[in-house]
Amino acid sequence: MNRSQVRSVFLNPVLTYSTAGVTNLIEPEKEKLYHCPDCGMSFSYHSVFKTHWRIHTGEKPHHCSDCGKSFNRRNDLKRHQRIHTGEKPHHCSECGMSFIQLGTLKIHQRIHTGEKPYHCSDCAKSFNHLEILKNHQRVHTGEKPHHCSDCGKSFNQLSTLKTHKRMHTGEKPYYCSDCGKGFHRMGALNIHMRVHTGEKPYPCSDCGKSYRSLATLRKHKCTKK
Repeated sequence: MNRSQVRSVFLNPVLTYSTAGVTNLIEPEKEKLYHCPDCGMSFSYHSVFKTHWRIHTGEKPHHCSDCGKSFNRRNDLKRHQRIHTGEKPHHCSECGMSFIQLGTLKIHQRIHTGEKPYHCSDCAKSFNHLEILKNHQRVHTGEKPHHCSDCGKSFNQLSTLKTHKRMHTGEKPYYCSDCGKGFHRMGALNIHMRVHTGEKPYPCSDCGKSYRSLATLRKHKCTKK
């Protein structure tokens, strides 16, 4: 190491060196001077501590000019505003789909990679999204947190409740392209379409007769007992 390199090391403490000379830069760890009195977390920068402190105070100083929703971080507001602008800057290189948030893109990409990092401890089934795992686990726990305000029936998934509520509202968003008949579930439309196609994918193992739906096959088997 020559004299100028030695001088550089002493003047700049983030430089490191070996017998071969100066090798790389190491950012020294900053002292965490700002401590949260509520949860004990510590921070190196006052600005980061201020943002964190809003979690405890509930302060949300960043407001959306379109819908009035408030956020405690400016970056959260920027991500939210993409809902209004339609901006989707994160693109899937496999299928071209675009997303508002990078996190949503990463979850989507698991469809292509087959990655399923969330495992059920009861049946070992795996899922690509944590929320899907949580919904699945209700099969084992029997929890049904979504209640119908019309009839009191409960469901383990919100989507199932929404489908059920169409029975009360009369909404039928799925229409047959052949006869125009409407259905409140996509599954019901798929079964109905077999009337037109003639498809009967459920054969009876006893007599060989086939049926359009599994429910009809089960009813047939009950009558034979």
